Amino acid sequence: MTYYLLCIETTLIETAGRDMADYGHELLFGTFITPQADQADRVVALAQLTEQVGLDLVTIQDHPYQARFLDTWTLLSVIAASTSTLRVSPNVANLPLRPPAVLARSVATLDILSGGRVELGLGAGAFWDAIAAMGGRRLSPAEGVDALEEAIQIIRAIWSTDSRAVRVDGKHYRVWGAHPGPAPAHDVGIWVGSYKKRMLGLTGRLADGWLPSSSYAGPDALPAMNAAIDEAALEAGRQPADVRRLYNIGGSFAERGTGFLNGPAHMWAEQLAELTLTQGMSGYIVMGDDPDVIRRFAAEVAPAVQELVAAERAGRTNPQPGDTNDDQHHASRGDTHDDREHVASGDAQGDRDHGARSDREPAPPTTASPTSGTPVRPVVRTSALAAVPTPDDGTRLSDVQVWDETTRPTGPAPDPNRQYTAHEQASGGHLIEVHDHLRQELHNVRQLVEQVAAGTMDPGTARSQINEMTMRQNNWTLGVYCQSYCRVVTTHHTLEDISVFPHLRHAMPELAPVVDRLEQEHHAIHDVLEGVDRALVALVTEPDGLKSLRAAVDLLTDSLLSHLSYEERELVEPLARLGFS
Repeated sequence: MTYYLLCIETTLIETAGRDMADYGHELLFGTFITPQADQADRVVALAQLTEQVGLDLVTIQDHPYQARFLDTWTLLSVIAASTSTLRVSPNVANLPLRPPAVLARSVATLDILSGGRVELGLGAGAFWDAIAAMGGRRLSPAEGVDALEEAIQIIRAIWSTDSRAVRVDGKHYRVWGAHPGPAPAHDVGIWVGSYKKRMLGLTGRLADGWLPSSSYAGPDALPAMNAAIDEAALEAGRQPADVRRLYNIGGSFAERGTGFLNGPAHMWAEQLAELTLTQGMSGYIVMGDDPDVIRRFAAEVAPAVQELVAAERAGRTNPQPGDTNDDQHHASRGDTHDDREHVASGDAQGDRDHGARSDREPAPPTTASPTSGTPVRPVVRTSALAAVPTPDDGTRLSDVQVWDETTRPTGPAPDPNRQYTAHEQASGGHLIEVHDHLRQELHNVRQLVEQVAAGTMDPGTARSQINEMTMRQNNWTLGVYCQSYCRVVTTHHTLEDISVFPHLRHAMPELAPVVDRLEQEHHAIHDVLEGVDRALVALVTEPDGLKSLRAAVDLLTDSLLSHLSYEERELVEPLARLGFS
């Protein structure tokens, strides 16, 4: 297949008077979700999914005049309250309809309440007819830039508690004598959405970040725009690296590449890594409301970009086959590369969907190292599979057998010589992580039963706590890895739409008997869990209720631990090789 690394012509860079640059910022990955008012639950669920799959940031467009949309700031507050690690930001805040002093306090308040998880995307405004219809002032483009500059001054003054009063006497905003505060919990970044010369200059002089969209500023436009920001930053006594570069991106996953972000996941990763290494872009925010795209972006694209960029930054220009990757902390998200050929000394990685690349096909173009200028090519590091399935120790507490373990089928043996990238390692290891969570829940169930037996907890409370656990929320009878098994621990049924089992059947037909057996065992586990619930209900009415409850929990322990070990034994390696979807 043809490899579409990002095409940024050298002539464009030379015209802009700017060398290729990597500013060294930490990489961020996030989502850009549409705030549809008639799908409010789904909007919040997609934001929760963003956190659950390991992305860093969720952003929401801000168009207060759009009657079909939820109010952005209220929505961001709900999202922040519904998550624990996710950063939130408007993308971008509509300044003409949000007075800067009030906006500053709103940002600071939510940042305090969320533990420092708010950033401020900010724009000068557009769609002036709609703004005027909502009671906002109609400004010319030049006036909008001036108003934004005044607003940034006011916002930063409100956040600063060093002065007694805020005094900004601007043409568009006059804040005279307002008391500053509260201060945000962390240094909130002001990320400006800008495209034209004056706005780019303002970004370089005043902003903490630049937030364009690929639909308005394609990759070929970035060199000149970056050069304008860099020049303005230097003229203002700042460094170009003081301005983080983020990018709202849209694309589609496909078997073969046809352009920028239209192709297989590894092509997305190569293109985005190229943007980081040559244009300094360090935040990638995928636009759209498809949970499948969000999951694939997190599982296949983000960790691969991390790997490629980390390897370049570390100067790893020619790793040898079999080298291990020491940067495992970059592999928190899984990848689903299929039968990829891993080669050294500049040969490109194979097509994920169609096996290794033919030697007759052209290799992807080289890039220049931002530190040495030496032509190098990003290479994904590989190693043997490190994820070790949890063995079944054979201990059984119950005399009852839910199934005959001797009839369990076994899948084909894996290739002992196959190497895996760090993000493939994460895909295989993730199943074990989820299972460990369920094992911990099982331990908690047994503790609850003992508390009921000791009289320190009533059966109703124990039943309520058990029913809130992932093992009860997961619909075992579906035969799919919903919620936890798709990196999603959530009760929102709108997101239970990825089926790992059909994917594995299609990608590896030899595994079908194993998948069928696992589905059967899922149904059996559902029945065992129902038995525990019935035993809790009967505890208060039957004389031997406690004995029956302990027997039900023992049976759950035997069946669940046996099943999880079997599942890991059969699926850890295929998931590392084939991915989750």
